[in-house]
Amino acid sequence: MPNKTAKPAAKATAAKPAAKPVTAKAPAAKPAAPKAPVAAAPAKAPVAAKPAAKPAVAPKVEEKKVVTQRQGFKANEFVVYPAHGVGQILAIEEQEIAGAKLELFVINFIKDKMTLRVPTAKVANVGMRKLSEPALVKKALETLKGRARVKRTMWSRRAQEYEAKINSGDIVAIAEVVRDLYRSESQPEQSYSERQLYEAALDRLSREIAVVQHSTETEAVKEIEAQLAKSPRRNAKAEAAEGEADAEGDADDTDGDDTTVADEAA
Repeated sequence: MPNKTAKPAAKATAAKPAAKPVTAKAPAAKPAAPKAPVAAAPAKAPVAAKPAAKPAVAPKVEEKKVVTQRQGFKANEFVVYPAHGVGQILAIEEQEIAGAKLELFVINFIKDKMTLRVPTAKVANVGMRKLSEPALVKKALETLKGRARVKRTMWSRRAQEYEAKINSGDIVAIAEVVRDLYRSESQPEQSYSERQLYEAALDRLSREIAVVQHSTETEAVKEIEAQLAKSPRRNAKAEAAEGEADAEGDADDTDGDDTTVADEAA
């Protein structure tokens, strides 16, 4: 009998140490929980990449500041572009076109509300020039006081000659157009096409005179009209004779303009 009771006791004592390791495994699972927040920290790393993109803008600003003068023309200078008249150079930019770098004059025409970009290497080809000297402006004003010279040809041909003079950029040639197309109150009215050419020439001339003399365009127009008023006037008989001759020449005009020219024939 003593042997039978001893065996269960031995089993009981042997089972007790086996139960202790089970309780030891439970605390081992807890240290795994704090590792989860550590994984969230690397998400902030991409923020450091933003400052690297900003330095790329700096070279563009530096390029524009470097170029201030080309072909004898400077930024902020007033120039005459034959096809559009007086404009101001806002800047000299460098652009890349088709893989090649190209320098351009950025010219602003305030009255026309237009900005033009002209390659610096082609200013001579387009006829861009500096403003006229005061002495040349004076010569243009003196031209306005002379006798008007109108060829006895069809209006369409004369109109082409006037347009060529206006777009030449020559201030004296433009003054000649203003002189030849000017009409006083006592003279016959202009046709629509004559009026357009006269106003275009007057606009080009007054703009340049205003910039050279540091005055307004209104003041320049008044000065031009004052010079025109000094030009020789003809009697009514001469005006009528030339009006008839001009009407005959315009009979075959493709424009169909009914022009009346009352200026002195050369």
